[in-house]
Amino acid sequence: MFLKEYYAIQDGSVAISATQASMFAKEVAHDFNPLHDEDAKRFCVPGDLLFSLVLDKYGLSRNMHFIFSGMVGHGVLLNFPDDDAEKIDVTDNQGKTYLQIERSGDVIRDPALIEALIRDYVAFSGQNFPYVLVPLLAKEQVMFNIDRPLVIYESMTLTLNRMDFHEPRLEMLEPKMEVNGKRATAYLYFQIKCGDEVVGSGFKKLAVSGLREYEAEPMQAFVDEYLARKHGYLGNLAEATA
Repeated sequence: MFLKEYYAIQDGSVAISATQASMFAKEVAHDFNPLHDEDAKRFCVPGDLLFSLVLDKYGLSRNMHFIFSGMVGHGVLLNFPDDDAEKIDVTDNQGKTYLQIERSGDVIRDPALIEALIRDYVAFSGQNFPYVLVPLLAKEQVMFNIDRPLVIYESMTLTLNRMDFHEPRLEMLEPKMEVNGKRATAYLYFQIKCGDEVVGSGFKKLAVSGLREYEAEPMQAFVDEYLARKHGYLGNLAEATA
């Protein structure tokens, strides 16, 4: 599985360095959230990398629900228990829970199918900002603090209609946002297709904090800077690997 370069095993636990996490965010998910920069003061491992490690270890169940209950910092040792239980907690050595997994139903363990789904899912996830989130914020006439943006992955739910599919492809559905004071919750819906058939569906739940009144010009400047950083990094990467 391609994930091996994005973590290490240390004393039987999973260790993810800031460098590995940042590489995954930028080069696999194309996610340039500042929280995933390896030198960020509030650095955290991307939730999409934790999700990917879960599928790699436990397979893809017909019904899955993930709750991201803690931000994983640089080098935190994570324990993914060897367990077939329907409820699994990913913890550190002090017992703090970072990820709760609930699953049920049949399980797919085909490595090629799981890798294809991971790659498509994290690519979908990496497009959420700015192409999905900014229009949602503009519609609600709110925005986050562009000096300290805080957009957190809260949970993800996935349901499969059938298990005998191949070459999965994610399609985005209509998202929605609920605003409550200085916080908002974004629901990013998707479906999984095999050819023209819908074989599954799900949604990703994001928490946006520190809301204030929407201002188009500062928000656009933030987006422009974000995209310039993204395109610059990926352009340099393409040249380096050419």
